[in-house]
Amino acid sequence: MKSLFNERYEFQEEFIKELVLNGYIERKNDNFDRSFAMDREILFKFLESTQPKVVEELKKVFKDDYEETITSFINNEITKKHGSLLNTLKNGFEISNRKVELMYTRPATDFNKDLNEKYENNIFSVMQEVTPKDDERVDVVIFLNGLAIMTFELKSEFSGQSVEDAICQYRLERDPKSRLFLWKSGALVNFAMDTSNVFMTTKLDKEKTFFMPFNMGRGEGVNTGAGNPIFDDKYSVSYMWEDILKKDTILELISKFIFIEEAESVDNVTGKTSIKETVIFPRYHQLDLIRKILADVKVNKTSLNYLIEHSAGSGKTNSIAWLSHRLVSVHDDDNEVIYDSIVIITDRVVVDRQLQKAVLGLDHAHGLIRVLDDNSNSNDLKIALESNTKIIATTIQKFPYVVDELRNLKNKKFAVIIDEAHSSTAGRNMQAVTKSLGSDDFDYENEDDMIIDEIKRSGKQSNVSMFAFTATPKPTTLRMFGRLNRYGQYEAFHLYSMKQAIEEGFILDVLASYTTYRTMYKINKAVKDDPELETSDAKRQIARFIELHDTNITQRVQVIIEHFRNNVMNGLGGQAKAMVVTASRQGAVKYKKAFEKYIADHKYYDINALVAFSGKVILEDDETVYTEVGINKMSESDVPNAFDSDNYNVMIVANKYQTGFDQKKLCAMYVMKKLRGVNAVQTLSRLNRVCPPYDKKVFVLDFENDYDDIKNAFAPYYTTTILANDITPGRIHELVVTIDAYNVIDPLDVERFNELIFKERKKNITPTEKKSLLFILRKTEKNVRGLEEDHFMELKSTMNGFKRFYEYLIQVSCFEDKEVHKKYIFISYLLDLLNIGSGGGGFDLKGKISAENFNQEKIGEFNKENIPKPFVNIASAGGFAPPEDKIRKLSEILEEINAKSGMDFDVDVAMSAIYQIKDIMMKSDKLRTSAKNNTEDDFRFSYFSNVNDALVKGLDQNQDFFTMLLNDQDMKKEVLGLFIPEIYKSLRQNL
Repeated sequence: MKSLFNERYEFQEEFIKELVLNGYIERKNDNFDRSFAMDREILFKFLESTQPKVVEELKKVFKDDYEETITSFINNEITKKHGSLLNTLKNGFEISNRKVELMYTRPATDFNKDLNEKYENNIFSVMQEVTPKDDERVDVVIFLNGLAIMTFELKSEFSGQSVEDAICQYRLERDPKSRLFLWKSGALVNFAMDTSNVFMTTKLDKEKTFFMPFNMGRGEGVNTGAGNPIFDDKYSVSYMWEDILKKDTILELISKFIFIEEAESVDNVTGKTSIKETVIFPRYHQLDLIRKILADVKVNKTSLNYLIEHSAGSGKTNSIAWLSHRLVSVHDDDNEVIYDSIVIITDRVVVDRQLQKAVLGLDHAHGLIRVLDDNSNSNDLKIALESNTKIIATTIQKFPYVVDELRNLKNKKFAVIIDEAHSSTAGRNMQAVTKSLGSDDFDYENEDDMIIDEIKRSGKQSNVSMFAFTATPKPTTLRMFGRLNRYGQYEAFHLYSMKQAIEEGFILDVLASYTTYRTMYKINKAVKDDPELETSDAKRQIARFIELHDTNITQRVQVIIEHFRNNVMNGLGGQAKAMVVTASRQGAVKYKKAFEKYIADHKYYDINALVAFSGKVILEDDETVYTEVGINKMSESDVPNAFDSDNYNVMIVANKYQTGFDQKKLCAMYVMKKLRGVNAVQTLSRLNRVCPPYDKKVFVLDFENDYDDIKNAFAPYYTTTILANDITPGRIHELVVTIDAYNVIDPLDVERFNELIFKERKKNITPTEKKSLLFILRKTEKNVRGLEEDHFMELKSTMNGFKRFYEYLIQVSCFEDKEVHKKYIFISYLLDLLNIGSGGGGFDLKGKISAENFNQEKIGEFNKENIPKPFVNIASAGGFAPPEDKIRKLSEILEEINAKSGMDFDVDVAMSAIYQIKDIMMKSDKLRTSAKNNTEDDFRFSYFSNVNDALVKGLDQNQDFFTMLLNDQDMKKEVLGLFIPEIYKSLRQNL
């Protein structure tokens, strides 16, 4: 049957036609000089039209050898040891003391007419069926000023071939040593393209050639994914000639995006350091991000913030480098520079040198970037901000120390790029950034001026734009940096989803092979009498007792090592590695010791484990002081390289290397700790790096978490993330009223305290007045601690909630209330006092419990498809649950723990059920009337007379648990009686 569509005579011809419409010159393929990968005629036409004076002088010097000398010299510049086509195009070359340019980039302003004219004189040309060798024929080659810069292999699905065939053609039929494909010297990029998809590579390496998708992405919001949109009237790949291959875009790519990355690698055998070079070409979403931001900034300047929700595997380091480099030189329509300095903020203590190298790869200008690493202090940050340093990379932790020392930065304009916004933007550190960059040399005349200025400097500053990058935006991050969509919800300015990254093959789905285990055990009392203990405190101690129990650890280590040997370690050509995530530093040490014993007993000498934890550890009944350095017998800084080597294949960690650690050989994770929300996503995502050329498989064995909980943790970040609610000023005022109702904070003390704080900041406070600050706080602290334990915990929790959400509110809104801010200042200092020595009740279960009958039971193996749940909510600032620390007998606690281990009910199920009952009871008109007319004691009678009705109403939602309560009067009273004080108080407040 005849093909419906012929790639050679239809798709390719239409492709060429579109390029010609864009201003390209179509050239015959016999104009191709395969020795130099150039079109000589076009090269000299460009030189003569843009640099006639230089050409005339060179002709006089070289006479009849002029053309041969110039082409040979250009070729030598490109192919020499440290040369490249990219650098020669960008920087030109010098010959006979004359500077020759090979391309002209668009000037940053319109002031220089000569440069603008030369920019317009760049010559783009295209050839079909080019022969780099006698036995090779390339479909299309694109030239800039006569130099070959791009190649294309085109296929049509309608002819029975796809982009995969084009990729195979490059890998198997193209010689990487031919001049056209010679790495760094030949074409900058090679595209494989059919009518639906585009892939690209910057280096041909036979079968090892790595192609990356260069697609727009398909769908929006929760429907986002890999590929390209399908149109009714044009090809899915039409964006290539409509945008990417436009003259302006190609020149922008060469001058502003493509760069040669240099990465150091250490030979594990010889210890020698070598430099590996990679030509970096932006992926489509990276190019799209930078261009959309620049276009928006040109219009809105410093007035808006930007949230970039880019998945792991998005190439974030390069995206940040491109963005910082472009923002340095972006001008508005009046040719004015928009930003004076770019500040890159990370929450890592050691700022990543990779970022600095990426920026310098784009521009080698001296002094362009200054990295303030762990050897720099806050004063270095102050100097950098006040100077003319264009790009400053620092940790957020340095800002609180300079916030009160900076002056006159209000007149400078800053772009702040935030790496990992979900963790870097919390609370007062973020306030310190905005206050520092919005600082003014303003002398306050009175306390009110100071307070109003502090409120204003806590929020969005008119001279600062924030660009926040994260794969996992928290609700507060969405509100602080997101943009309102047409439905009035906050979402990211730009999205590259986890789903698209997985489908494009840049990361792996870590939930694709997930196995859960449950530790079965029986807790026994080792003493006859039942000591009374705080419920939550006792539960924590019992959970820790089980976690560190030798039998439990021994059984788990057996499961882990045998699974690793049988399923993991032979992967990636024998280079596969695993991480064991423990719940504590003591756990890490005990698992390491158990690993060593099991390995020695079974003579598994091909398994070697490192350990990673902070500080010093002393185990029970063991006086040895354990440290990471002492156990590993190497420095902390050497651990990542050691783990990367062939000498080690397991790392046992406790709160280290669970975020920001990129080890592509990591194939398995064994989880021994509870993971929730963003922390679950961050930890498990250590596994998701691909490891070309291997087909990497990942495994998770989880001994602590339910698969559904983990799946739900990933759901908001699988596609897009949208904020469904917000905190209002009214809620803050409600919290203030709740705090005032305890009647322990004297308004006069708040007023006096703020007066003295103002004096202290003005540095005119007397020693006596300074003491008064402490005396006022001590007086209030005494009042607070004098409350009953339940009320003390409720008030402290409410004040913490008020402080946290007020700090958030003034950063994201125009909320301005002097009296509330005064209370915020007072409560912030008060909480510092209340948190001293609040480490718990000192309860000790040592010797009072024992455990037996341990068994590691496999619950299930999962590989379900991820279902996106895009909406997230900001947690309520109030409505705190009653304190969990109700004193119960130890036997009851043990009963709960054993039930959780072997029965159908766990704590989460029970609490969920209780909240359902509470919500039903809160809607009862009978109870509202009873609360209005009775004391709390009398209210109990009407409360319990209505409980059964509420249980029956809730049966459909939690039948087993509610039936148990209906049938057990004592348990019903004990469990549901916990809520009587809260429901009584709430019903009376709402009268």
